[in-house]
Amino acid sequence: MSTDRTGKLTENIVHFARALRRAGLRVGPAAVVDAVRAVEVAGIATREDFYWTLHSIFVSRREQRAVFDEAFRLFWRRQGPIDQLFSEAPEESAEEDGPRAGQRRASDALYADAMPPRLPEERDEDVETRLVVSDLEKFRRKDFAQMSAAEIEEAKAEIERMVLPEDRVLARRRRISPPPGMIDMRRTLRASLRTGGDMILLRHRSRAEMLPPIVILADISGSMNQYTRIFLHFMHALTEKRRKVHSFLFGTRLTNVSRQLRLKDPDEALAACSDTVTDWSGGTRIATALHSFNRLWGRRVLGQGAIVLLFTDGLERDVGDDLAREMDRLHRSCRRLIWLNPLLGFGAFEARARGIRTMLPYVDEFRPIHSLEAMSDLCEALSGKGDALRDPRGWLAAA
Repeated sequence: MSTDRTGKLTENIVHFARALRRAGLRVGPAAVVDAVRAVEVAGIATREDFYWTLHSIFVSRREQRAVFDEAFRLFWRRQGPIDQLFSEAPEESAEEDGPRAGQRRASDALYADAMPPRLPEERDEDVETRLVVSDLEKFRRKDFAQMSAAEIEEAKAEIERMVLPEDRVLARRRRISPPPGMIDMRRTLRASLRTGGDMILLRHRSRAEMLPPIVILADISGSMNQYTRIFLHFMHALTEKRRKVHSFLFGTRLTNVSRQLRLKDPDEALAACSDTVTDWSGGTRIATALHSFNRLWGRRVLGQGAIVLLFTDGLERDVGDDLAREMDRLHRSCRRLIWLNPLLGFGAFEARARGIRTMLPYVDEFRPIHSLEAMSDLCEALSGKGDALRDPRGWLAAA
């Protein structure tokens, strides 16, 4: 490869690394130097070899794959001879397919410098207020998979500000309380000894109130990759605000990440989860994961009227009697079982898949989880306010 062509390739790798950094990937100067040296050592035989050479340097976490794939496709989009793959500036072309995961973040990062700055305009105050409210409403209803990098960061901040309702329930234990209430005979007799029995003041007690435990079972398979990253931030925020939150991730196996999500910094907590889980973005074995949970963790974490949040699309490969049996056992062990399915965000969704139809009879609520508005509705649902529209029997009847 000539010196001029090598310099042009090095310059494009630098531009590509800057785009990845704007898209949210942690790419520093050392990674850029390593990428250039790796390309020089490995060579460029095919487009696929070049892809995996850069992938091995710039991608350090599993959740970064979707953004890297889309950025590589947009930046190195030229076809033909190898010397035409590396142009000084990427050319924009129309998309043949619909919007894909990470496309908005990658395209905003690539063409950020090409966008002209917007000049402030003088507008009427009432019109500006209406526009702000409208934009906020659209943002809260926007699908997480189609958000840009800036919108993802804003969504994370919104999740941190969400207020969970006080969904307290009566516990079996009783506590000291003023009358009226059940007479606490032991404390009453003990207090009467101080006065020699001349005066007996009744002591009372009543059932204590507590926040029920929340157990989260989240699917991290490849089909859920575009929603798992933002839902992990919701899990982290929930763990910070509630005392008893137990979190589990599953793909082909079950992993307990409750301790990792208790770390104060969200990025550090998600990095710890990524290092702990070994089956990220792989296949899905819902029945196997539920069997492991029911056998190893059910009795430990499903006491005191626990609420279970099952985060999955229900696209099980091998559906048999095991899935129905494990779902039935999970449903009987908890107070409420809420299924969070991002596929409900699509208007044309129907419960036709065999795995979905097998799981629905054992679910108390069937809710979407594809946007901030859906997450806010979930927070209200945790207070015990049922919604007839989320009844899974309606989806079974429609299908």
